[in-house]
Amino acid sequence: MTSPATAATHDWRPIMARRVAVVSVLLGLWVTGIEAKLVYLQVFERADLVARAERQQERTQVAPAKRGDILDRRGRVLATSVDADTIYAVPTEIDNPVDAAKKICDALGDCDAKDRQSIAERLGQKRAFAYIKRQIAPDQAERVAALNLDGVGFMKESKRFYPNKELASHLLGWVGIDNKGLSGLEYTYDPQIRGKAGTIMVHADARRHAFSRFERPPTTGSSIELTIDEYLQHIAERELHAGVLENRAAGGSAIIMNPRTGEILAMANEPTFNPNAYRDSQETERRNRAIQDLYEPGSTFKVVTASAALEEKVMPLDTMIDTNPGRLYVAGRSRLIIDDAGRNNGVLSFTKVIVKSSNIGAVKIGLRVGAERLSRFVGQYGFGKRVSPDFPSENAGIVWSHEKLNESALASISMGYQVAITPLQMVAAVSSVANGGQYIEPRVLRAVYRNGVRYQVTPKVVRRTVSPDTAAALTTIMEEVVTAGTAKRAAIAGYTVAGKTGTAQKLIGGQYSHSDHFASFVGFVPSTNPVFAIVVVIDAAKGPNGDHGGTVAAPIFRNIAEPALRYLGVPLTVNPPAPVLVARHDQTDGSQTPTNTAGANEPVVSLVADGPPGTVPDVRGMSARDAVRTLVKLGMNARVSGDGFVVSQTPEPGAPIDGDALCRLVLERWPSRRVVTASRR
Repeated sequence: MTSPATAATHDWRPIMARRVAVVSVLLGLWVTGIEAKLVYLQVFERADLVARAERQQERTQVAPAKRGDILDRRGRVLATSVDADTIYAVPTEIDNPVDAAKKICDALGDCDAKDRQSIAERLGQKRAFAYIKRQIAPDQAERVAALNLDGVGFMKESKRFYPNKELASHLLGWVGIDNKGLSGLEYTYDPQIRGKAGTIMVHADARRHAFSRFERPPTTGSSIELTIDEYLQHIAERELHAGVLENRAAGGSAIIMNPRTGEILAMANEPTFNPNAYRDSQETERRNRAIQDLYEPGSTFKVVTASAALEEKVMPLDTMIDTNPGRLYVAGRSRLIIDDAGRNNGVLSFTKVIVKSSNIGAVKIGLRVGAERLSRFVGQYGFGKRVSPDFPSENAGIVWSHEKLNESALASISMGYQVAITPLQMVAAVSSVANGGQYIEPRVLRAVYRNGVRYQVTPKVVRRTVSPDTAAALTTIMEEVVTAGTAKRAAIAGYTVAGKTGTAQKLIGGQYSHSDHFASFVGFVPSTNPVFAIVVVIDAAKGPNGDHGGTVAAPIFRNIAEPALRYLGVPLTVNPPAPVLVARHDQTDGSQTPTNTAGANEPVVSLVADGPPGTVPDVRGMSARDAVRTLVKLGMNARVSGDGFVVSQTPEPGAPIDGDALCRLVLERWPSRRVVTASRR
């Protein structure tokens, strides 16, 4: 018989069994849940988890490529790239985005309320990387770094820098924050200049401490060399700016071109802007007027009318044209055609029609030429089409087909109306007259430097516009325009100049304005062997000189051409100086034997620039440019007065170079003393 105590002892087993069963069920459910979760993570969420792990453990950054430099024709830097600090953040490591944004903005010193809010929003995102501010100034980077904020770091980026600020800004264009060219040559040649970006891969542990780094370095872009001459560009911009201010004009353009090669040596526009801070400028300031703005050329277009008549032998140079009584009615026109100021020029020769810029005479020439032939010459001179591959934004202009030209339209085109062109088209057209009748493609790219190799661009002769005889006849006419016609203020002492003035009413709101005009001048110098072809176009002059091409644009042409000729040392073509004597020091006995003994008793100026070390060189007889370069090479400064060649210097040659290293040079245009060039062995 089982005792009660023994029965009580056996009662725990069912209880334990029940408890074990419950625990087993719970453990089974727990294990099943874990297995289900593992299956879910390993199967269904695997791709996302792998990607998240890679984001946490690997960080890949783009290493921007460094853009190639843009150089002028003498190798001087017009645009380059420099390293700039960029602030970035790891938002997941920032506890208080609003407070961090406030501190960063206070350190930067140029944030407004909108900037602060934007930074706070970026810092508050659950991301592993965010830009705070890119390409900041060094002092800003120092102030932000001094905050020592968690999750805020710095990286170097390449920033475009234009050392000459406004110089050639319209031509160069600008680069955006992502190192991509957005305008001008920076945009045109962006694929060549930009280079290829690299990558930086960083591996980090669970604490986000980097333990390995892999880099694929970026490739620097190609450098390009322009046909632009930095100093000529400076001259063009300086004189254009002065001319626009003096004449209280709305703006203007000027282009210097080599008529024999098509190389653009300078392209200036007014108003201008600083590409280092292009966002601070207006669209009107950034517009390249020389290739984008259209204008009706007025009387400068009479060169095209005259060349068509001469080339097609419609009218010889000795043809007499009756402009009486100073008014001309053309069928289909509501307004009479008159000459400037309502003058009656009477009977004029073909040449005098252009010299005096007679509208009536030009219309009679154009009507004799006819619509088909005149339209053909308009096309041959490049009007109505883009003329340079270097300017994708170039305006093609507006030219009517000959089928649409009635007698009234033909009369308008003959005197430079009802056709819209750009300054670039005009200077390229007149350059073909200057070089003897060949149309050469205007260009601004001179060479490309790729992998240490220089690839030069060769001039491209597109077609022949007129014969050499016609070009010579036009040159003679254009010379008389400057000496005895409407462009007397374009004359340059010592040089023959050929050119043509133009004055045209502006078309505003579909109506010709009686108060706003385009004043222009286009010409080349020296006319017998041209070095420069220059066009100047001034928009809406309101100053004391009036609004005509001869009084507004022609003086600016002269002010540009005169120092440009001196800069390149172009010899005089009118009343040139006496022949240069050349003496040699290659005699064994030390004697000098001049190659030309005429005037041997006259004082001489030596061109010997070398001397004992530490002494002032002899720069007398040199041009200002050569003299200054010689002095600069020795660490000296020069102060120049006068024009022409060096006739005296202080200190004297051979004097010790003192502390201030300043040499004062006196120049004369036509030295009264003959020059002896000497060499030493």
